[in-house]
Amino acid sequence: MKYIILIGDGMGDYPIPELEGKTPLEAAKTPHMDGLAGRGELGLARTVPPGLEPGSDIANLAIMGYDPARYHTGRAPLEAAALGVSLASDEVAFRCNLVTLRGSREGILMEDYAAGHISSEEAKVLITALEEALGQTGRHFYPGVSYRHLLVWNQGDEGWQTYPPHDLTGQEVGRLFQREGPAAPLWELIQDSWPVLQEHDLNRRRRAEGKLPATSIWLWGQGRSPALPTLVERFGLTGAVVCAVDLIRGIGLYAGLTPITVPGATGYLDTNYAGKVDAALTALQDKDLVFVHVEAPDEAGHKGELGLKIQAIEDFDARVVGPMLAGLQKLGDHRVLVMCDHRTPIAVKTHTPEPVPFVLYDSRHPRETSRGYSEIAAQGSGLLLEHGADLLPRLLERSEG
Repeated sequence: MKYIILIGDGMGDYPIPELEGKTPLEAAKTPHMDGLAGRGELGLARTVPPGLEPGSDIANLAIMGYDPARYHTGRAPLEAAALGVSLASDEVAFRCNLVTLRGSREGILMEDYAAGHISSEEAKVLITALEEALGQTGRHFYPGVSYRHLLVWNQGDEGWQTYPPHDLTGQEVGRLFQREGPAAPLWELIQDSWPVLQEHDLNRRRRAEGKLPATSIWLWGQGRSPALPTLVERFGLTGAVVCAVDLIRGIGLYAGLTPITVPGATGYLDTNYAGKVDAALTALQDKDLVFVHVEAPDEAGHKGELGLKIQAIEDFDARVVGPMLAGLQKLGDHRVLVMCDHRTPIAVKTHTPEPVPFVLYDSRHPRETSRGYSEIAAQGSGLLLEHGADLLPRLLERSEG
């Protein structure tokens, strides 16, 4: 038996007036997901436990079978694992975004949480400059993918109040800066990045080309190393993770999955969909499970761009779900879980904690219904899993041994 998990990050949404009250999932052309919903088990799953932030770290931990309330210690330690950075007992990892801040009459605005989706190659130049200027014994910057990077700091504190930058787009953020108190060193370091970045030659070129410059770092999502039992230890499973973002790769590594790097996988609408599918199908030839993650719908949701979100959902269906299902026919019996990790509604441009729709399909026992894949259809099924971490045992048809 082969097991496949396909995640369209942030696909879930709210009804939108421009779509005559439909959600993007309802409005998008998704024949493959709709077909699975008609032939499989459709329901809702609460991937974000009450009281926890609705982040991709929380939600994807749950989908991989780990109760976030028990295992989550922060987002950045998971990304550190993906970058091959081992944390000492006294070190705290921080997610280090490259962002675009802009001064205005209102104060300091978060113009773009992703610095115009700066390329990984350009970002590495800037992170290297930050390391040269601000790195020191016990504090180091590590380049990641696009705008997503890492700071490891032995004087950092996992208890400091930090804020996800994608929740702050278009907002005045100077009010968050603390000049006094325990977290003052964090905000001081952010400000120390400004002279390093704002007049860097690379940012001068970006401005000249009409692109947003990366004018600041933004530190958040901090924590220390978690202790997760692997899926081999829990279920005797071998597996792989196919993704473009360090967070998901890091969770996979802690779970004991083999990370597969796909050339051209960007985490955006221009990602290499075909390469991801080929890598997943190849991995399934000798592994039990593969976890495929596509970031694009989430990025469109954060930008509040309805057309791009619908495109991202349709691309996920046509270029990932469809080809995966076709390839699985050659591999024998299989069980497929398709879902979003959380909702990223266009109206709010950030993650929300409501239960998300999932469909679980078993090639041995296809059903015959007329339901499509959407939030409303999943709610109408009457099935709600209150604990998202129960999804993996449900997919595997087993309990922990």
